[in-house]
Parts: sequence; structure tokens; C-alpha cells
Amino acid sequence: MNLASGMRDRLLALASGLALLAGCAGMPESVPPGSTRAQIEERLGRPTAEYRLPDGTRLQYSRQPEGAQVYNLDLGPDGRLRSLEQVMDVAWLARIEIGRWNREDLLLHLGRPALVEQVARFDGDIWTYRVIDHVWRRRVHIHLDRAGVVQQVMYTDEPMPDDRTP
Repeated sequence: MNLASGMRDRLLALASGLALLAGCAGMPESVPPGSTRAQIEERLGRPTAEYRLPDGTRLQYSRQPEGAQVYNLDLGPDGRLRSLEQVMDVAWLARIEIGRWNREDLLLHLGRPALVEQVARFDGDIWTYRVIDHVWRRRVHIHLDRAGVVQQVMYTDEPMPDDRTP
């Protein structure tokens, strides 16, 4: 191996390593506990939403409408990360309480939906989020009545990109 070839290989390896590290920088799950808001925003950018909690602040990083993740990063009163949770998970979504949760609860926990629709058979809005159920891309449809209270939660499969309707 000559000197130029060896140097080129080392530079390619270094560039690949830096690209991998840069990719991790945008991954909320890689933010260490105890990070400050400034450190979080340096890694992830500005949150898609922010909510005041009784004992701190929630920074929300949503990949909706195209992605299937919503990350809630909760900061304590000291401004440091105390918990991080990805909530677009079927097990997590089972926490939604029919007849009790409302629009504000959905925004606080799930953020803005990927889609808001109405149908003739329901008097209210249907908020749709993308979610991954194990390996399957799905949609969760949350029916809110006119008062903004959750009345139903249902799932549908998301069509594959190459599905064609005959």
C-alpha cells in the first residue's frame, strides 16, 4: 500500500465516523440524562412544541406528519433533562383515556397530529398520527367530539408506498 492510498483510506474512515456521529446528534434517544436545555437544543435544534409542566418544562420533538415518532423530553425545575420518552408506541397509546382526555392532553403528550379529518358518521374531528407497531407502519385515529373529548381510538394499517389501487 502506498502512502497516498493509505492516507485516502484513513480520511474516508474519518469522514464516515464523523458522518455517523453527526447522524446521532439528531437522535433524541441519544441525549444523556441531566443535559441542559442549551445542550439539548445544540444537539436536536429547537423543539417542535414546548409545554409548561407543574414541576418543569416539556420539550417535544415530533417527526409527524411524515415520521412515526414523537419524543417528550421533560426538564425538571433545575432545567436539566430528567426523562425522555418516545410516545408513538401502541403500548404507550393504550394510556389514552376515553371520555377523559381532551385536545390539550393529546397536544401535551402526542403533539400536533399528522392529519385532522372529519367523517359523516362522527360529529367531531379525527386526529391521525403515524405510529410503528413492531415493524408495521400504522395510523392511530383519535376521535374527538365537538367538546374536544376523546371518544374513540382505532388503528389502521398504513398503505405501502408501492400499493396500487386497481
